[in-house]
Amino acid sequence: MKQGFLAICAAATALLAASVAHAGTLDTVKARGKMVCGVSLATPGFAAPDDKGRMQGFDADVCRSVAAAVFGDGDKIEFVPTNINTRFQALQSGEIDMLSRQTTQTFSREASLGLDFGPNVFYDGQGLMVAKSLGVSSAKELTDAAICTLPGTTTAQNLSDFFRTIGAKFEMVVFESPDENRAAFFAGRCEAISSDRSDLASIRAVANNPDDYIVLPETISKEPLAPAVRQNDSNWRDIMSWSVWLLMAAEEKASPRRMSTRC
Repeated sequence: MKQGFLAICAAATALLAASVAHAGTLDTVKARGKMVCGVSLATPGFAAPDDKGRMQGFDADVCRSVAAAVFGDGDKIEFVPTNINTRFQALQSGEIDMLSRQTTQTFSREASLGLDFGPNVFYDGQGLMVAKSLGVSSAKELTDAAICTLPGTTTAQNLSDFFRTIGAKFEMVVFESPDENRAAFFAGRCEAISSDRSDLASIRAVANNPDDYIVLPETISKEPLAPAVRQNDSNWRDIMSWSVWLLMAAEEKASPRRMSTRC
């Protein structure tokens, strides 16, 4: 997102930050002098350091919008890369103040993990990617295929539901980190890799030869992605939510002839 959007967000939400009762996370963040935001492990387009070490990407800009709302400065922030297995624990424990890392909002996560999600910032869906050399054009042709994926996500259940629907079997090959998952797929240990379609595009982008891979046409789930904070802190949740909504309004105002596909 453009820096202008952050400036608009900072100016508008400064009133919000100043008006709410100072309690909970807001007090902690102000006393610390910076916000700590959990992001993904080097996912180009969402959160990845550039050649100068500055975190760039969609999720990183959502974090900066909240820092801008609190401090009037989107750079008063520390980014903490989180993995899929520990992202929620990092938020629950207070290691991070907010989670912004391609996380699907689900009822069970809100009900059982003590999280409050903010507005949906990216509407995604799970897909599958294969090497072109495999010679398939549909996920329905992946009967008995080994599929690389990560633990602790909605991915596994979505895959099971999809293959059960088409009456086929598959082998799930689980890796603990995104790097291991990508490396295994590119090395040919799995016929396919499955994740959100935006994540598949990011994985394909870092391949040595991106044109050698294709994302299959099927979208097998709905994945509304949203940032999250701890429950029972309505002030902090409101700051996060209104920061996101103001980013959306700023983008719409900057491009009046089109609505952002992310909003």
